[in-house]
Formats: sequence, structure tokens, C-alpha cells
Amino acid sequence: MSRTERLFIAGILVFVAMLNVADIYTDYNEGVAPWHIFLEGTIATSALLGAFYLIRNTFQLKKSLADEKSVNHELNLEAQKWKNVSDTYVKGLSVEIENQLDRWEFTTAEKEIAFLLLKGHSIKEIASLRNTSTKTVRTQTNAIYSKSGLHGRSALSAFFLEDLLMPQAEHEDRKA
Repeated sequence: MSRTERLFIAGILVFVAMLNVADIYTDYNEGVAPWHIFLEGTIATSALLGAFYLIRNTFQLKKSLADEKSVNHELNLEAQKWKNVSDTYVKGLSVEIENQLDRWEFTTAEKEIAFLLLKGHSIKEIASLRNTSTKTVRTQTNAIYSKSGLHGRSALSAFFLEDLLMPQAEHEDRKA
């Protein structure tokens, strides 16, 4: 239910309560039975409570939305900060990976395939991305593994990523 709908319904409930109060006043002056006045008073009170609940809920939702927007803004700032900080490292890592591929004397096609393997693409996906056959990609991956001296995709990934993904304490132990 939208804010406008909640406020509209609350307004109707307040109007109903006001009509009931006017009716109670008239009934009281005319000497109507107390149980009837009590019943109409209960209706008026219920309508006012309903209006109060809807209005309070509207303000709570508004505050909650403002809080969520604030948290979202903070998370976006944090994500942007992380991206800015990590960008330098990611670019440097990419350059270093390419330098290692050059040391292994990979062809341009083998470099492209090696990067796609490191990104987690399957042989079939690589063939599709490069518009070639899976047999050609398999032949090139075998050349990659042969030239690098590594024994498969896991070893290739581990070669470049193992030290990046270790726990901080273990990383500091290796430095020492």
C-alpha cells in the first residue's frame, strides 16, 4: 500500500470517528441507551486507533526508507572506494600475468586463451567467444600447459592466484 493510500484511508477513518462523535453527542442529548453510546464510542475509538496506526506506520516506513537509502549510499561509497583501491592492483596483476605469459613464450592466441581460462571459462565457452572449434582450443590449452610446465587449468590458476588468496597471517609468515 502506498503512502498516499495509507493517508487516504487514515483520513476516512478520522472522518468516520468525527461522525461517530457527533452522533454520540446527539444520542446522549436525546437520552439514548448507554450501551448504544458505548458501542458508537467503541467504533469511534477503533477508527481513531486505525488512523493512528496507519499514520504512524507511514512515518516509520518513511524513516526506514531514509535509513536504507543512507546505508545504500554508504555501501556504494565503500564499493567505489574498494574499486578505486583495487583497480591499481588488478591492473598490475594483469600486467604481471601477461609478462609471465611472455616469459613462457605464449602466442597471442595462447595468451587470450590463458586469460579466459583464468577467468573460469570452459573450453566450449572459449571456442564460442573466439569463434573457433573446441578441438582448436584444446590443442592451444595443451600448448599452454606444455610451455608453462603446468598440468592443467587448476595449476595455471594456482600459479597466479595462490599467494593472492592466502590468509593474511600465512602471507606475513611467507614474507619473513
